[in-house]
Amino acid sequence: MLCQECKKKSALIHMTEIINNKRTEFHLCQECAQKKEGFVMFSPLSINDILASFLNTEQPFQAAGMKEAEKCGTCGIDYNDFKKSGRLGCGDCYKSFRNQLMPIIKRVQGGAAHSGKVTKRTESDMRMQRRIDQLKTKLKRAIELEAYEEAAGIRDEIRNAEQQIGKF
Repeated sequence: MLCQECKKKSALIHMTEIINNKRTEFHLCQECAQKKEGFVMFSPLSINDILASFLNTEQPFQAAGMKEAEKCGTCGIDYNDFKKSGRLGCGDCYKSFRNQLMPIIKRVQGGAAHSGKVTKRTESDMRMQRRIDQLKTKLKRAIELEAYEEAAGIRDEIRNAEQQIGKF
């Protein structure tokens, strides 16, 4: 497809502009797109640029609870090297720089607990274990209220649930 403006070069940039519910599409070459009013060109970010944006580079090392020369005991990388490259040197870096990394990990992932993929069987077992934990809490409450018949029923439910783990 040729550029709609110069009609000479290939259209590499495709834009859609919506003003007052009126949709207009533009197909432009890079030079014509740069000349277009209201269009801002930016270069794509690398993953290192994105990670670096989460790091507070103005924060002094002492405020982060770390000496400037502190390094990972295993690979020798320091936190400043990590900020520049966006990469840790080894698995032990997570322990060495834990205080600095945890806020970043929580911000990027929304939490620090791993909740990755699991097999269907494991997922079923995890769901059953959560149910057992809920039943145990309910059992404890029933005993505190001296509702022993209800507690016996809950106890039986827990036993059945525990027998189901690993069967699916």
